[in-house]
Amino acid sequence: MKNGVTIPKSSLDFLVQLKENNNKPWFEEHKQQYLIELNHIENFAGALLKELSKTDVLENTSGKKSVYRIYRDIRFSKDKTPFKTFWGGSYTRATAARRGGYYFHLEKGNSFFAGGFWGPNAADLKRIRTEFAQDPETFQEILNSQSFKSNFGTLQGEQLKTKPKGFDVDHPAIDLLRFKQFLVIRRFTDEEVLSPQFLELALDAFKNMRPFFDYMSEVLTTDANGVSIL
Repeated sequence: MKNGVTIPKSSLDFLVQLKENNNKPWFEEHKQQYLIELNHIENFAGALLKELSKTDVLENTSGKKSVYRIYRDIRFSKDKTPFKTFWGGSYTRATAARRGGYYFHLEKGNSFFAGGFWGPNAADLKRIRTEFAQDPETFQEILNSQSFKSNFGTLQGEQLKTKPKGFDVDHPAIDLLRFKQFLVIRRFTDEEVLSPQFLELALDAFKNMRPFFDYMSEVLTTDANGVSIL
């Protein structure tokens, strides 16, 4: 991959300054700098979208549109600081047949690329749990694969403390059945983020999510007998 799109150090440094001066007057004064850095992030998001689109079908039409706005929605928040102090964005997989979404978060000392299901609705959650109860091995194989472990470690997400309604607390797959969210997260060091290879590393992280996405997509587009509901 020789397109040379990188994240410059200034893009992370700007966020550090913003964190220390999270107010509108400072931001307005440094708006020009913000726009320069935003352009770097949008270019990176566009290059990543282009590469990822070679292996998956996505709804996003441009890198620019996949990057989140820096302005925080403070209407219902106790934290009234007006700006986010990270660069973030996401790509949505296209059509009902492809489930799951890709997310990126760039911030000094806290950069990660993630994917999965943040808030599955009740029906989806029930369908996933039914599958885990019937056949936990298929999913466990994905979680125990070398590529999954080296990229993401373990499955992340909020879990119930006891057991979901309708399932036995002694079920052999109770650890999986407790999950309410299904997230995979790959963390990156600042050195990795700023390296010339970062686009390749980011793409690799997303590509390694595919067995997880493909499994979930198949489960969520079939009934408990494996018959398509699309």
